[in-house]
Amino acid sequence: MDPRDVSALAVTRVGRVDTIPSVVGVRVLDRAGAEVLPVTDFLMSFLASGASSSSPRSYAKALLRWWRFLAAVDVAWDRASRVDCRDFVLWMRTKSKRPPHGGPAQAAFAPGTIDHNLAVLRTFYDDRMAAGEGPIVNPVPQAAGRTGGRPHEHHNPMEPFERWRRAPLRQRKAPRDPKGLADHLFDQLFAAMGCDRDRALLAFYVSTGARASEMLDVTIDHVDVGRQLIAVNRKGSRRLQWLPASADAFVWLRLYEERQSRPEGQTALWLTRRAPHRPLTYSAMRRALQRANDRLGTHWTLHQLRHTAAQRMIDDPRLALTDVQWVLGHAHLTTTEIYTRPTEDQVVARVLEHHQHRAEPRPAPPVGAYRPEVLRALLGGGSGVD
Repeated sequence: MDPRDVSALAVTRVGRVDTIPSVVGVRVLDRAGAEVLPVTDFLMSFLASGASSSSPRSYAKALLRWWRFLAAVDVAWDRASRVDCRDFVLWMRTKSKRPPHGGPAQAAFAPGTIDHNLAVLRTFYDDRMAAGEGPIVNPVPQAAGRTGGRPHEHHNPMEPFERWRRAPLRQRKAPRDPKGLADHLFDQLFAAMGCDRDRALLAFYVSTGARASEMLDVTIDHVDVGRQLIAVNRKGSRRLQWLPASADAFVWLRLYEERQSRPEGQTALWLTRRAPHRPLTYSAMRRALQRANDRLGTHWTLHQLRHTAAQRMIDDPRLALTDVQWVLGHAHLTTTEIYTRPTEDQVVARVLEHHQHRAEPRPAPPVGAYRPEVLRALLGGGSGVD
């Protein structure tokens, strides 16, 4: 296909990700409504290899995007080449993401989304090729000399960092900067929340640094008020970790529990306020935050609360960087180190203070200073005065 036509390529929203009662929980349907069996087999292998139960849906959506593109260029999945993968990236980089009911094209995909899609495709074709299916060569190129894994995955802190080149088709991304909320902005957001449940959740988010989904999955048996701890299942590893939280968070939790109706046998800690009372989902909590944003005219996200917690801990000299790494659940210390970089506001404030100090008038020399010949006599620099 001519690369010049990629931006005008009409990729229609055919097929879908379907939720099913199975081990994997999802399946991809093609434009004819038939299940895409290679994707199902891959997701089963992916889940059997220890992946989180929440990951198959994300991988299925990425593969559905690839299937839609292949349908638009009329290429079978097992005949895809690196040229097709290149054109797929060019399509995602252009404004050719079509809305479901027509209309103008929407914004291009973010660099992180493109890289995630390439990582999913690379893993999918590796799995299918190992099973004797698919093309002879993986259509997603890998960096020269790389055999998998992330750069600096097992870096020795006593050795300098090795310079890695980006793999072909991977996108250039700006350095990640922490996006925490200043104390006065968090106070405004906290006051704008509509109920004790949402205030309690914000208090736990900003004091534990847990991810939004991790906190929403907490059950009532994983709350230890006496020791001021709450346990979450870590994303990826699913390891149960007890995290210390602020006393204020448990106060708001108590207020929430006093007003919340709980069906018999329901173990989820966070429930919907309206009957039937079900476990609170990520989408519902995000909508609650959106209502507060509408009142304030802001665009804060749930993940920024995690950044806020990390920044507060980093700013406390009594906490070591490894302490913050443990609380945040980072596998690599280099991930935690991004919070040690000063924010733009902090740098601007310090530089302005520097300029103000430079502009201050210097003190005038004292009146009645010693004459030069007297100083020479005192300091031994000449014959001077007897």
